[in-house]
Amino acid sequence: MIKDNLCRYIWLRFYLFCFVCWLCASLQAQQVGDSITGKVHAIPEVGIKGRRVPPALSATAPLQQMKKTDMERLGVSDVADAVRHFSGVSVKDYGGVGGLKTVSVRSLGAQHTAVSYDGVTVSDCQSGQVDISRFSLDNVSELALSIGQSDNIYQTAKMFASAGALSIETARPDFSDRPLRLLANMKTGSYGLANPSLFYAQKLSNRFSLSAHADYLRADGNYPFKMWNGNKLIDSKRNNSDIETYRAELNLFVTLNEKQDLKAKVYLFDSERGLPGGVIYDNPYAAERLYDRNYFGQLKYENRFSEKWKLQASGKFNFSWNRDYNNESSGITDNRFRQTETYLSATLWSEPVKGLSFSLAQDFAYNYLSTTLQNNQYPERFTYLTAIATHYKSNRFSTTASLLNTYITENVRTGKAAADRKRLSPAVSLSWKPFDFGLRFRASYKDIFRTPTFNDLYYLVIGNHNLKPEVTRQFNVGTTWSSTSLEFIDYLSLSVDAYYNRVKDKIVAVPTMFIWKMMNLGKVETIGTDINLAIEKELAEHYKLYLTGTYNFMQAEDITDRNSKIWRNQIIYTPKHSGSGSLTFENPYVNLTYNIMYASERYSIAQNIPENRIKSYTDHSISLSHTFKWKKQSLRIQLDALNLSDKNYEIVRFYPMPGRNYKVTINYKL
Repeated sequence: MIKDNLCRYIWLRFYLFCFVCWLCASLQAQQVGDSITGKVHAIPEVGIKGRRVPPALSATAPLQQMKKTDMERLGVSDVADAVRHFSGVSVKDYGGVGGLKTVSVRSLGAQHTAVSYDGVTVSDCQSGQVDISRFSLDNVSELALSIGQSDNIYQTAKMFASAGALSIETARPDFSDRPLRLLANMKTGSYGLANPSLFYAQKLSNRFSLSAHADYLRADGNYPFKMWNGNKLIDSKRNNSDIETYRAELNLFVTLNEKQDLKAKVYLFDSERGLPGGVIYDNPYAAERLYDRNYFGQLKYENRFSEKWKLQASGKFNFSWNRDYNNESSGITDNRFRQTETYLSATLWSEPVKGLSFSLAQDFAYNYLSTTLQNNQYPERFTYLTAIATHYKSNRFSTTASLLNTYITENVRTGKAAADRKRLSPAVSLSWKPFDFGLRFRASYKDIFRTPTFNDLYYLVIGNHNLKPEVTRQFNVGTTWSSTSLEFIDYLSLSVDAYYNRVKDKIVAVPTMFIWKMMNLGKVETIGTDINLAIEKELAEHYKLYLTGTYNFMQAEDITDRNSKIWRNQIIYTPKHSGSGSLTFENPYVNLTYNIMYASERYSIAQNIPENRIKSYTDHSISLSHTFKWKKQSLRIQLDALNLSDKNYEIVRFYPMPGRNYKVTINYKL
C-alpha cells in the first residue's frame, strides 16, 4: 500500500511538472511580440567563405562525431565498424557477422555506456549491455560518442545517467526538391552474406511526411580459421555461425504548426543466430542458438514557445523476447526471457540571457523481467530521474554543470527485493579559448554510477540483492586545435585528452563455499590518453586527400587488494595501446580508402600471466568506390577487402575472427 501511494505521488509529480513546463512557457511566449514596426529594407547579400568549428573541438568534454559522408568515405558497413574508429572505445566482438558486439568507453564496461536511438535510450535491464549489431547503418545520418557529460543539456534525464553515451541518429528525409526519396541498397560478400535493404520516404502534405526502412540479412558465417592452442595448431572451420535477421522501421513526421513538431517511430527486429562458442580443447563444435525479438514504439513532441523557451516530451514502450537453446551432450537447455519497459520523459529548456541556458528534465521508467528459469523472482523496477543543468557559452569561454537525482525502487514476487537506491550525481566541465587562433583547453569531472542489473541481483543462486551500485568518478583535461590557414594543408584538427577514472564497489563474481556470488569487491583505477587527428588536403580540382588517426593509451589496473596476485594487473580485455587510421584519396574516377586498426596484447583473465595473454593484432582493409550520377539519381558501387593480412586474430579469447574476406555494396538513390 505504501509503495502504491508512493508511485501515485511520483506520477502526480511527473504530470504536474509537465503542466508547469507548458504553463510557464506559454505565458512567456505570450509576452514576446513583434518588435518590427517600420518599413522593410532590402540588405545587399554578402558572401562569406569559411569553415565552422566542429562541435567536437569546441565541446567542454570529449566528443567524437561521424557523419554519413564520413562513414561512406571510410567504407564502414555496420555500427560496430564505425565505432572502432573512435578513440578510447573497446568493441567486444564474438566473431563473424552474427557475433554479439558491445561497446565500452575507457575500460568502464558496456554497462556504463548508454546507447540512444533518435534521442531515446535503448535499455536492457537484464544484462545492462546493448548489442549494437542489431542497428543498421543504411538509414543512419550521424554517430556521436560523448565521454562524461555532453554540452547538450536539452535532452532526457537518462542521458545524464551514464559515464559515456553513443548516440545513433537516423536520417530525416529532405523534400526540398522532390516529394519522395528512395534508397535501395544491396550488400553481398564472403561466407554467404546477403543484405538487401530499402528506404522510402514520402511527403504527404505540408504537415505530414513518413519514411520506412526495411532490412534483411543472412550469412552462413562458417569461415575457416587457424589458431594455436598451446603448442598445437588447430586448422578447422567455424560452425553454427549462421545468422538471419529482419529489421523494419516506420517514422511519421508531423508539423503541427511552425512551433510544434511530432515524431512517431515503430521499430521491429527479429533474428535467429548460432552462437559458435569458443574453440577450447581442439573442439570447435557448437549447437547453441539465440533467438531475439525486439519491438518498440516511441513518440517525441517538441514545442518551441519562443526563442527563450522550449519543451520536449517523449514516451516509449519496449518489448524484448530472447530464447537461448542449446543441445549439448549433457542435455538440452531451453531458457526464455521476456522484458518490457515503459518510459516517459519531459525536458524544459530556457535561455533567459543570451548565451546562458538552463534545463530541467524529469524521467520515469518501469522495467519488468520474467524468465523460464527455476526460482524466477519476476523483478520489476521503478526508476525516477531528475536532472537540472546549465550551460554558458561565449566566444572564448563555455561551461556546463548538471546535477542528477536518481531514485530507484524494486519489487519481486518471491524472495527479497533490493533496497531502494537514492543518489545525487554532479558533473561539471569547461572550455577556454585564450587566443584568437583555434587553440582551446578543456577540463571535466563527472560522478556517476551504474545500477546492478537484474542478472546481478536475482540470477539463480549467484544473484545478490544486497549489491550496491558501481560508482565511477571521471576526470579529463585536454586541448583541441584546428586551423584552415596553413599553407600546405587545407584543414587540420587535433585533440589530446588525458583522463583518470576510478571505480569503486565494482561488481564481480566471487566464489563463496560451493557457489559463486556477485559481490561489491572490485576497485579499478584507469589512467589514459586519447589523441585524435584529422587532415584534409586538396591536391587539385576534384582531387583530395583525407587523413584521420586515433591513438589511445589506457592503463586500467585492479587495485582491490594490495596482497592479491592481481594487484595492479591490467583488467581483462583492455589493451594498453590501441588506435586506428585511414587515408582516403578522392578523385573523379575511383575513390580509394585504406583503413588500419591496432590493439596491443590483452589478458582474458584477471591475472596477467603469459598463459592468459591474447596477442596483439593489426587489421588492414581497403575500400574502392565510385558514384555514377545522372539527373537526380545516383548509383554508388563499393568494393571492400577486409583483414588483408588474413590473420584469425582474437578480440575475445578462443573466438577467432574471420580471415581475409570481401564485400560488395551497391547503393541506388532517387
